[in-house]
Amino acid sequence: MSGLLALLDDVAAIAKVAAASVDDVVGQAVKASSKAAGAVIDDAAVTPKYVHGFSADRELPIVWKIARGSLFNKLVILLPVALALSAFAPWAIWPLLMLGGFYLCFEGAEKVWHVLNPHDHHAEDLVKEKMIDAHLEEKKVKGAIKTDFILSAEIMTITLSALPEELPFWMVAAALAVAGVIITVAVYGAVALIVKADDVGLHMAAEGRLALTRRLGEGIVRGMPYFLKLLVIVGTAAMIWVGGAILVHALYEMGVKPPYQAIHDIAASVGAGNGLVEWLVTAGLDGVIGLAVGLLLIPVVGKVIAPLAGLFTRKA
Repeated sequence: MSGLLALLDDVAAIAKVAAASVDDVVGQAVKASSKAAGAVIDDAAVTPKYVHGFSADRELPIVWKIARGSLFNKLVILLPVALALSAFAPWAIWPLLMLGGFYLCFEGAEKVWHVLNPHDHHAEDLVKEKMIDAHLEEKKVKGAIKTDFILSAEIMTITLSALPEELPFWMVAAALAVAGVIITVAVYGAVALIVKADDVGLHMAAEGRLALTRRLGEGIVRGMPYFLKLLVIVGTAAMIWVGGAILVHALYEMGVKPPYQAIHDIAASVGAGNGLVEWLVTAGLDGVIGLAVGLLLIPVVGKVIAPLAGLFTRKA
């Protein structure tokens, strides 16, 4: 009997260790994935446009297809690459993060540039709406998954860089996998709510038993266009801010310390011990750097990188 009790004690102890390990993995995953907030917000802001123009019954299936592709990107393709980098080439993480930072700065600055220099895409949008069929749906899903791959690569790299170096390999793998699942569920769950919010609002306005319910439904329908515009603005600002912050921090980690130290000194001087003010000043200065870098990259991408990419694509 004493042997059985001892065995049960051992099992309980193992269970406690396992539970603590699971808690540690989830905790590390949540903490590290929070560093990728800018890319996550942009992912949520970008995706709703891929279901624009489709019938209401196709919206959720399209979101689900993109979410599955996003999980495949993160867990099947990017997770092994991230683990290989962590194990064999940790020195490459920061240069890769800088590439991601350049991408975020460029994408954010390009959106700002388009707002300042608008073009009329109305006719093009009408043509696309006339072409809505199974082929166009497949094309849009593939395009969304390609865009997600770039953002997911940035998210996984940021998450990897935020994990403590002393973590064992298995915990790094588990934390990255958990972070990938958490972020995907959060992003595409939010996207699903966003794209169906107007339908829910219409149902509440038409079928609500209480006057308050009907008014709330009408408010949702009327407010969604403004909410989507706000989401795009927040996503763009987040891209520019996070892109600039990545560049500054990556340069610091690679030995180029003046930009980081200058921003830190200015924030400390302005904030005078107020943590919130220091964070706001730091984020603002990171955003200025991100916008400046992104604006410089627009002609480089348009006149150099895009033609080269097109040349290689035609040869392939």
